[in-house]
Amino acid sequence: MVAITGASSGIGAVFARKLAPEHDLLLIARRKEKLDGLAAELTAAYRTNIEVLPADLTEENDLERVASRIGNAPSLALLINNAGFGAKGLFWEAELAPQEQMHRLHVMATVRLTHAALRNMVARDFGGIINVASVSAFVRSPGSVSYGATKSWMTVFTEGLYLELKSARSNVIVQALCPGFTYSEFHDTMAVDRSRLAGPRFWLSAEEVVDASLNGLRRRKLFVIPGWRYRLLTIFLSTIPTAVRLRVEEAVGRARLAPEERAKLHD
Repeated sequence: MVAITGASSGIGAVFARKLAPEHDLLLIARRKEKLDGLAAELTAAYRTNIEVLPADLTEENDLERVASRIGNAPSLALLINNAGFGAKGLFWEAELAPQEQMHRLHVMATVRLTHAALRNMVARDFGGIINVASVSAFVRSPGSVSYGATKSWMTVFTEGLYLELKSARSNVIVQALCPGFTYSEFHDTMAVDRSRLAGPRFWLSAEEVVDASLNGLRRRKLFVIPGWRYRLLTIFLSTIPTAVRLRVEEAVGRARLAPEERAKLHD
């Protein structure tokens, strides 16, 4: 069985469609009607078992219910921690509640579900976990402080798990998937202008991201960064001096801010 959070659209739904021919699925997201529609589509196309589990992973009771289901799944083969969202605006001006929700979803939900999954998988010496992080884990940007911080945490967390599993000689695989700008509902929900963020050559399809992830999983690759442009970008930013990197990130980030936000940042 493959458990996918944030399965109702975007990257999560593409993972479901790619994996349904060979795996039973546990689809997790807030929007039950979207999950039911996807389950009906996949059940009609493939002879596979689809379970729908509506849940808001920022809510304690829902998170505990999902963690229990994952921890007690006898055939759990893969957990994909994909649920996430972004917010725009300068941190000190933004509403605090969405910032806290983002940390609960990207960090605490990932902790709880990964803990449940690994207890299940390590005992059987089989399985894998994909934590969907972002290129933002390597690139800081004004206007998305919490997003970059939580995605950075996801990559460090995944790397630490990788080392622990290697030390224990476990066959369980972990991956940090770090896509760049991807066509999905993500930016529609944020109501941002995609053209302000990047040119068309920097936008990836969800299919490209998922294909890169699954190829990397077969090769037991820890970090998967889809798209050669993003791989070059992360190499460049990881090797230049910190002071230079910060100046580059400041200039690029300022250009992406809305004019009224940019005016609040003084040279």
